[in-house]
Amino acid sequence: MQLTQTIPAILRPAKTALPLRARDVLPLVTIAAALCGTAIGSFGGLGPAGRLQMLFSAIKLPMLLGVSFVLTVPSFFMLHTLLGLGSDFRFALRAAATAQAGVAVTLAALSPFVPLFYASCSNYAWAILFNGGMFAIATASGQILLRRFYQRLIRSNPRHRMVLRAWVVAYAFIAIQMAWVLRPFVGERGQPTTFFRPGAWGNAYLVVWDMFWNAMR
Repeated sequence: MQLTQTIPAILRPAKTALPLRARDVLPLVTIAAALCGTAIGSFGGLGPAGRLQMLFSAIKLPMLLGVSFVLTVPSFFMLHTLLGLGSDFRFALRAAATAQAGVAVTLAALSPFVPLFYASCSNYAWAILFNGGMFAIATASGQILLRRFYQRLIRSNPRHRMVLRAWVVAYAFIAIQMAWVLRPFVGERGQPTTFFRPGAWGNAYLVVWDMFWNAMR
């Protein structure tokens, strides 16, 4: 399926349309996420270090979406099997993959605003917050698409609603940790450009807890 056919099938699917197959959405997710990653990594400018960060971010953003999705598949399958929904697993997996493509397309559509924001604000913390807001919008659009496909499954068996909620929680948990491991995405000006930050394999949730605990002391 060509990209010009894939994008409308994702964003405005017909009521009776089936979710797309993983092999149909994989090229789109890779290209769209790489475009957004390039924009996110442009904070350091177009010098050698900045261009290297743009390349790294263009590689890491598709990794973030892809690896986070793949790691949730075993638990997704287990939930379907335990709840007696195994016959619907293929459809549900295609729905989740199509929603991932929706996230990537939304990120790519918002990416032109990133260098514009960087040009008007040189504060690193604000750059991170801006990108965080962009990801929040893209995630919300992905959820809308996922629930649109899931309506058919929920009508056939309400237990699908439980599976959907569990998968969303599991995906968010894994994606946050993956984003922590793969950082930096923005790249701070004046700092060495590296693919992984020192201490990348730490636990994001422990770091957040330590920050909260220190703030409360």
